[in-house]
Amino acid sequence: MKNTQETNPLLIKVHPQDNVETVVNDKGIKKGTQVKEGLMAIEYIPQSHKIALVDFELGDKIIRYGEIIGYAKQDIPKGSWIDEHKVKLPVAPKLEELPVATKISKTLPLQKKYTFLGYRNPDSSVGTKNMLGITTSVQCVEGVLNIAVERIKKDILPNYPNVDGIMPINHNYGCGVAIDAPEATVPIRTLRNLATHPNFGGELMVVSLGCEKLLPNRLFTHIKQENVVILQDEHGFEIMVERIVGKARECLERLNNRVREVCPASDLVIGLQCGGSDAFSGITANPAVGYAADLLVSAGATVLFSEVSEVRDGVHLLTPRTINEEVGQKLKDEMAWYDNYLDLGSVDRDANPTPGNKQGGLANVVEKSLGSIAKSGSTTIVEVLSPGEKVRKKGLVYAATPASDFVCGTCQLASGITLQVFTTGRGTPYGLAMAPVIKVASRTALTNKWKDLIDVDAGKIATGEATIKEIGQEIFELILQIASGNKKAWADYWGIQNALCLFNPAPVT
Repeated sequence: MKNTQETNPLLIKVHPQDNVETVVNDKGIKKGTQVKEGLMAIEYIPQSHKIALVDFELGDKIIRYGEIIGYAKQDIPKGSWIDEHKVKLPVAPKLEELPVATKISKTLPLQKKYTFLGYRNPDSSVGTKNMLGITTSVQCVEGVLNIAVERIKKDILPNYPNVDGIMPINHNYGCGVAIDAPEATVPIRTLRNLATHPNFGGELMVVSLGCEKLLPNRLFTHIKQENVVILQDEHGFEIMVERIVGKARECLERLNNRVREVCPASDLVIGLQCGGSDAFSGITANPAVGYAADLLVSAGATVLFSEVSEVRDGVHLLTPRTINEEVGQKLKDEMAWYDNYLDLGSVDRDANPTPGNKQGGLANVVEKSLGSIAKSGSTTIVEVLSPGEKVRKKGLVYAATPASDFVCGTCQLASGITLQVFTTGRGTPYGLAMAPVIKVASRTALTNKWKDLIDVDAGKIATGEATIKEIGQEIFELILQIASGNKKAWADYWGIQNALCLFNPAPVT
């Protein structure tokens, strides 16, 4: 297959109506290459970029995925390289005109009953890790808490072999902020839901300064005082650290008694995300993840997909899949809220694609969105969540979050995901401490380059070495293995942990 790529042009046309194709060859296609009968490359076209299948005149529609990704900014001869500079951004779909609940699919249960080994909690949720979470109510305490955490990891944690680790929930919120502003509900509920994450086993420990705006009883109305360490009540640094360490030891004693038990796959809550995307993401990795998502939903599990700005331009394909008028309207409302949020910041929606996205062949946010939503598979959307809101239903759920990897990951954790599947084309070492992250590469070249960071190679779909179904099944089975603790994702193996990053649209005072 490698030799074939080097000698013969290999391209992918996603939809019969497309008037562009994507170059698969690692080294691209040279000028003068006879691509196929009636089509010659009239200039060099890099891997993952688009070649014009027709002669475009100024203003003509450029179609990929069977959808308009833009309009020609100039005359573009057949066989040309179509990059972002030649594509005019189309108008976003008008939300009020979108149909809802018109393409509801019936999900059939899988014939085989799938299970995994999870940690069952008193509230019936199930974790994939066994961790001690320590919540901070204000950023001021982070320095002391981090020192205490390092001491716990070094001196105490080795005595509790059944505990996977300690997670300080550090953040830059809690004081100097308008906690009564309408949008302050977003960071407050995010913190509240992070603290009660299924992987923390029901243990609630909070470190407070004592004079902040967001006091512990504002976060948790019925919190027991013995679960809170207030630094201003202590006599000096050493006593502060000793109090945190002592309280942590009590929690670790209980957590160490947790054991994995056989749980149905329906107890899984899986998050889907992409980062460092390229033009292959919507051809290989995301459709494969979408197939795995369909399997998970058929197994009764909960699957969340997110990233508002990477859904907005494809939302017309999603609203028909909502289960009813209420859920469809909620999806529209979340899109409208974010439209306004961007308008307030005087930011165009096409600010989303990164330079790396464009180098990877994505011309604009429309093309990126159409590839991104492939992660959602084909099942009905049963619920829509606001940022940081806890999931309530099983099935496919849209959790509205910013597209930023770190903010999206934090919001999805707050919504309750216990494992995340993350697709990438350009590559990113992103990881979460609170939940395993399975990394799926859209290109085999990335997998070969990052053998000790990529968990699944979806690039084999582009070269014809594997099908979407085969890679999707591989992802599904790997989810069960990693959720059970039988295997580790590379991010967990190396201990790669990105910081939590709250989404705070409220004013800072």
